[in-house]
Amino acid sequence: MTRTALARTYRPRRFGEVSMQEHVSETLRSAVARDRVAHAYLFSGPRGVGKTTVARVLAMALNCPGRGDDGEPCGECESCERIWSGRTSLDVVEIDAASNRGVDDARDLRERAMYAPTEEGRYKIYIIDEAHMLTREAWNALLKILEEPPPRVIFIFATTEPQKIQQTAPPILSRTQRFDFRRLPVPAIVQRLEAVLSAEGVETDEQALLMLGRRAEGGMRDALSLLDQTLSFSGGRLGAEDVQRILGLVADEVYLDLFGVIAEGRVADVFRFVQDVVEGGYDLSEFYRGLADAVRALLVIRFDGAEAAAVRDELRPIWTERAQSFSTGDLLRMLAQVAELDADGRFRKSSNPRILLEALLLKFAHLPRMVEVEELIRAAGGAPTPGPGAPPRSGPAPDRTGHEPTPPAGTRRKTRASGGAGKTHPPASSAAGGPGEDRVESPPGPPAPQEPDPPVTASAERLSAAGAERAMRDIVASGNAGLAGLGMFLRTARIREQAGDHVVVEMPDGPGHELLEANPTARRALQDALSERLGRAIQLEIAAADRAAEQVRLTPERLREQQLSKLASEEPALDRAVRQWDLEMLD
Repeated sequence: MTRTALARTYRPRRFGEVSMQEHVSETLRSAVARDRVAHAYLFSGPRGVGKTTVARVLAMALNCPGRGDDGEPCGECESCERIWSGRTSLDVVEIDAASNRGVDDARDLRERAMYAPTEEGRYKIYIIDEAHMLTREAWNALLKILEEPPPRVIFIFATTEPQKIQQTAPPILSRTQRFDFRRLPVPAIVQRLEAVLSAEGVETDEQALLMLGRRAEGGMRDALSLLDQTLSFSGGRLGAEDVQRILGLVADEVYLDLFGVIAEGRVADVFRFVQDVVEGGYDLSEFYRGLADAVRALLVIRFDGAEAAAVRDELRPIWTERAQSFSTGDLLRMLAQVAELDADGRFRKSSNPRILLEALLLKFAHLPRMVEVEELIRAAGGAPTPGPGAPPRSGPAPDRTGHEPTPPAGTRRKTRASGGAGKTHPPASSAAGGPGEDRVESPPGPPAPQEPDPPVTASAERLSAAGAERAMRDIVASGNAGLAGLGMFLRTARIREQAGDHVVVEMPDGPGHELLEANPTARRALQDALSERLGRAIQLEIAAADRAAEQVRLTPERLREQQLSKLASEEPALDRAVRQWDLEMLD
């Protein structure tokens, strides 16, 4: 005897049986009951969510002799049985556009649509699946008949990629009523699987159904196919161990162990963990897929509590403990890094995905050593960036005790000179007082005359390319009278390098560069303006930008470097913190 698959056996026969697509099924049922059916429909959505099923139920309802007043088909008459099972029917024709996509196929369909239904009162319905595979010429051949179809002829187009139809044949969208089908949530899939297993007389547990619901990724057909596969091996009872073994799924305990390793910062154990995953027979692609779900579960627990996460009840306390081990920012970075790893298919295409996975998990283990930009700015300056005209701070602000703030944990501090150029001051100690004293008290006497403090300007900082870049922007913004006519050219200039008091300004080869090269007065005015802004005399050199460097392809890495450089130049306190503590900005 031939056995029918569960996905076909339990396919809905009525609008009311369609799961989680009420916005489509109820609208179509009402249209049938009120005789307001359109001549063309476009059903779009992921695979396995009910597009072809709803199209068949609509065909059944329109041609069912025992249809109810509410628009529901009986689902049991010969007409409904033929349409539901996909058997030959003269009035309901299903066409696969993937293999019938040419203009000749479209013309043949157009000619067949001109024939009337087999009986009076019936509809002739054409269901075209994978409609996005039709060529532009095929759509053009169907345009006229879609706009003015013969009486009692209905076209239903089903597609998983409506954007391709938008690109290939945009006029089609205005000639059809579009319905977007949604992915099914895991609880709805689990509920449907419970009903199917109850009808099949098979016992199960919640964890097994939860695994199947997650693996189906929102498709009911996929969920029923996976259930059919597992029932072939499990017999009269379906357990979580059976589902995990047959489908090769990674147990939740494995991910909980991983998050324990990461939370405790045991970097060396990452390699041993990946080795155990490989020796355990797990597919690394399957592990990667489950890792994204596991990180998402931790985020859900952080935001909405353990009850909102789709995890096993007996493991909820451990999931909650792991979620509390990470900050929300760390979990967001982890989720972003998981998504980024396979954004371009690198993980799936890699010949050695183990290295990519180990690198990803090592990044996770080093997350606690990263420092937020806001934390650096607060530690370095204690205040937002000063506005125009306000003197910037000369270094990290002291805390309430008068001491310089300690750099954040996990950063390495740079040794700095505290005097003039080339001079450093060793730690002060007193020969008389012995070690342990920080300074030598001067004998009492008349106070020495104090010189007035110099104005605090950008010169209080160590001269850097970023500081000179900010001074250049300030000059352009102030509209220096001595640089009249050069403002528009200086906007494209940048500080290429600086060494001591020597500053090289790089400009694109053109009128601005030629003017500064040929006009010593203009070059001197720019040098004086920069010297005034920086609070020190500098020697200015004008250089032409390298055209080959200007034409370098803009890569994500180069764009990221430019953004971080711009951030450092716009936030003096951040720039000081990075330079003083020898930090590396990551995000």
